[in-house]
Amino acid sequence: MPHDVDTLTEQVLELQSQLAFQEDTLRSLDAAFALQQQEILLLRRQVELLLARQQEYEASNDAGVAYSARDELPPHY
Repeated sequence: MPHDVDTLTEQVLELQSQLAFQEDTLRSLDAAFALQQQEILLLRRQVELLLARQQEYEASNDAGVAYSARDELPPHY
């Protein structure tokens, strides 16, 4: 009978160890998910700003603002 108690004790300890590892992993994944969500929100905001800037640029060209091919040249020219 003592052998069975020792075996059960070892199994319970192993399960507790596995549970602790899973909880730690879950906390790490949750933190990574939260960070990714913040980054996604930041990237969305940047895309919105770029889209607004592009629409302003297109509107200014449609309004008769002179277009110069120089605006398209890379800075090293």
